Amino acid sequence: MAGFFKKAFQDMKQSAKAQHEVDKANFAAARAESKAHWEEAKANSNPENRKERMQAKRDAQIAEANQRKAAAEARIDNAKRKQ
Repeated sequence: MAGFFKKAFQDMKQSAKAQHEVDKANFAAARAESKAHWEEAKANSNPENRKERMQAKRDAQIAEANQRKAAAEARIDNAKRKQ
């Protein structure tokens, strides 16, 4: 009977150690993610960075609109040729 309890407590000890390692890893990951979020927010608060990001976003939207316009004009030309 004593061997049973000794083995059970040994298993619980090993399980607790393994869970502690998991908890430490999860805490470190959450801490790193939090710091990354803070650094991104700090970088995004810079007016120059914000202007550059907004300009890049506008440029991408303009490029997409131009592609859609070209595709629509091609469809119009194809429709006119079929008439």
